[in-house]
Amino acid sequence: MKIYDFEGFPNPARVRIALAEKGATDKVQFVHVDVLKGEHRLPGFLAMNPNATVPVLELDDGTTISECTAITEYIDHAFDGISLTGTTAKDRAVIHMMQCRAEQGVMDAVGTYFHHATPGLGALELYQNKEWGLKQRERAIAGMRCFDSVLATQPFAAGQHFSVADITLFVGLNFADFAKIELPADLPHLKAWRARMAQRPSMGG
Repeated sequence: MKIYDFEGFPNPARVRIALAEKGATDKVQFVHVDVLKGEHRLPGFLAMNPNATVPVLELDDGTTISECTAITEYIDHAFDGISLTGTTAKDRAVIHMMQCRAEQGVMDAVGTYFHHATPGLGALELYQNKEWGLKQRERAIAGMRCFDSVLATQPFAAGQHFSVADITLFVGLNFADFAKIELPADLPHLKAWRARMAQRPSMGG
């Protein structure tokens, strides 16, 4: 199978971490898509993903899967190793809920701020609304505060075990660093969790 991505970008990082956690990084072929040169908007790529975003997973039978949560779901069930999306009905539901909160309340909010209220990707930005971007910066910080409260009572974003929600939150905070959204000083639980996550081999530890 192949993964079309741009190494170092936030969403591709989420998939690469998931693969590393499953011990499956060497089971896929990475195909570089030069987003900075607009290759994600060429007809060939748009045929795989009309949303023009990376990453995209291409299976051996030609099936293409986009959206990080969908790709991670496939990876989690296709390879052995720890479960990233849960094994019981309750765990799967809680992980899905917290994954959505990490994605929408932190990751996507930071992304919207970056693309709308900063120069973003420069000439590649087709439309910008600074007011909306600044509002999403507030949302991202609120999301951080929410997770600080969650992590005050449990070791991981979705409970007692590491999951895809932790991956999304960790990458979202890294994206916030890049976008110059400072992590508030009064979030000790989130900071301690982040330090622990940074020690995981999949996250560069």
